[in-house]
Amino acid sequence: MKGLFRRRFDVMKLILSVVICQIVGGVGAIFTSSSISTWYPNLIKPAFTPPNWMFAPVWTILYLLMGVSLFLILVKREEKGTLTPALTIFAVQLTLNGLWSYLFFGLRNPLYGFIGIILLWVMILLTMLEFSKISRLASMLLIPYLAWVTIAATLNFYLWRMNM
Repeated sequence: MKGLFRRRFDVMKLILSVVICQIVGGVGAIFTSSSISTWYPNLIKPAFTPPNWMFAPVWTILYLLMGVSLFLILVKREEKGTLTPALTIFAVQLTLNGLWSYLFFGLRNPLYGFIGIILLWVMILLTMLEFSKISRLASMLLIPYLAWVTIAATLNFYLWRMNM
């Protein structure tokens, strides 16, 4: 019976981890949706700009991977005790993730967005480094996230420079 309770508890923990990350994406989408059809189309964009339809599915997958990564750390937390630094860094990067949408789309300010996304990139890297001490898989699940944010930061830079 104890094993069954444990599995149900882990399933709930996994679902909660994914939902928390997806909520951040949903909050970011609130700021994005108000500008994606009005302000964003009028920006001068570099040739490598992905099509608009690509962003939502990519971010959904990335938030899913973040949630699974968080879950793996939470499971290890029970084995190893407190993992406050890793969870704190994760929380900061997740907050910065949501903040970027506000800075870029909500404020309609590519410069503020660029500053925010650079901070986000650094915090993702720190999260990966901290997670790698606990779970290599949890850290590796964040590689696509870091790669996409690298692309997004580059795009954000060009949007800022081309639309000054």
